[in-house]
Amino acid sequence: MRFFISFSNLIDSINEKIGQAISWLTLILVLVVCYDVLIRYFLKNSVVAIQEIEWHLFAVIFLISAAYTLKHDRHVRVDVFYAKLSEKKKAWIDFLGSLVFLIPFCFLAIWSSKIFVKLSFNLRETSPDPGGLPARYILKTAIPLGFLLLLLQGISLAIKSLSAITQNPTGKKT
Repeated sequence: MRFFISFSNLIDSINEKIGQAISWLTLILVLVVCYDVLIRYFLKNSVVAIQEIEWHLFAVIFLISAAYTLKHDRHVRVDVFYAKLSEKKKAWIDFLGSLVFLIPFCFLAIWSSKIFVKLSFNLRETSPDPGGLPARYILKTAIPLGFLLLLLQGISLAIKSLSAITQNPTGKKT
């Protein structure tokens, strides 16, 4: 089990570093939105590329930081019952939820987005809007990358949950 815990810690470390790096995009997004608002409402002008940068940044922040959010247990969850459960029961829910729902869904999302991203790269897809951003295919790469990071974090969660299930509070196996 030590190997799996080490692997889990490696995944956590990777997602922690990526999450912290991606968090800076939030500041950039706020600055871009402020610039867009100033230009649009005070100068009565609008730039398509600026509006596209906004949703490109939001998409990257959302997709790439999903694993970081899961790592810190800040994802959306219905805590009405979960919050009242023992740590072992929570570990069972996290373990089964990871194996039955999260990991298979991530595999499905990666597999199904592969063709979508490949086609976009082959076409060298750009924005269809005049004045839009080039290289939209680079943005679309965030889809399988984000789900790959989420898949890895789901594996880490499953490992930690299994460890919690198989050990008692003193840390000895039951």
